[in-house]
Amino acid sequence: MTAGLRTVDTKQATRPHPYAWEEHRVNLAITSRSRIPAIVRAATDQRAPGHNDIVKRGMDIALAGAGLVILSPLLLIIAILIKLDSPGPVIFAQERMGARPRGRGPARVWEIRPFHMYKFRSMVHNADQTLHQAHIAAFASGQLAPDRRAGFKLNGDPRITRVGRILRSTSLDELPQLVNVLKGDMSLVGPRPVPRYEVELYQPWQFERLAALPGITGLWQVTGRAALPFDEMIQLDLEYVRSASAWLDVKILVRTIPAVLRGTGAG
Repeated sequence: MTAGLRTVDTKQATRPHPYAWEEHRVNLAITSRSRIPAIVRAATDQRAPGHNDIVKRGMDIALAGAGLVILSPLLLIIAILIKLDSPGPVIFAQERMGARPRGRGPARVWEIRPFHMYKFRSMVHNADQTLHQAHIAAFASGQLAPDRRAGFKLNGDPRITRVGRILRSTSLDELPQLVNVLKGDMSLVGPRPVPRYEVELYQPWQFERLAALPGITGLWQVTGRAALPFDEMIQLDLEYVRSASAWLDVKILVRTIPAVLRGTGAG
């Protein structure tokens, strides 16, 4: 899987905070076909060894399982509407970059790995992904045109279906990710799971946002939804990674409800 180790001089790496990288040289295993590190590590880890993981996983299983049961009539209705609206499958599965923990406490590292994230299909079948790739590249580099500053989501995306527009504006397209949570690929709360082509644009200090299970909702979603600049989104993900706890997850989940109802930055 790996082509070897690349040494990164963290003192020369761009970083917005003094604790973004430890002040010494570290080794990162780099995958053979990209610049994405095979493992990452949070700069600080305030989590109680084992305790937070158990509570978080228990909460994920209980709430995701209950959500799928309670929302099953709504899920069925959405599936029928998607089939009536446009040809193609109901569920859209796309490769996203996730992580799984190795070790505990100060010795913990996160192994980067891809997984298939599920969503209700909101676009035409076999939609061209290059449009979004170009948008993300412009977003990450701060080069979006003034009328397209909607964050990582593309304004006026011609690929979106009629039903898909409603699903996106209400975040209902995200509901199948409850299955990802039950499988352990994701958590209810965590950094946004992103495609490989976005991760390959990261600066060295930004890889740390991968040091957690990706989530359906997260700190930046309840702070600014999709309207935040790229670097601010990364900073909020890093804030979560460095201070993650079950109590923080509860607070984010509670704040997610009004954020979704307002629809700020969604779409």
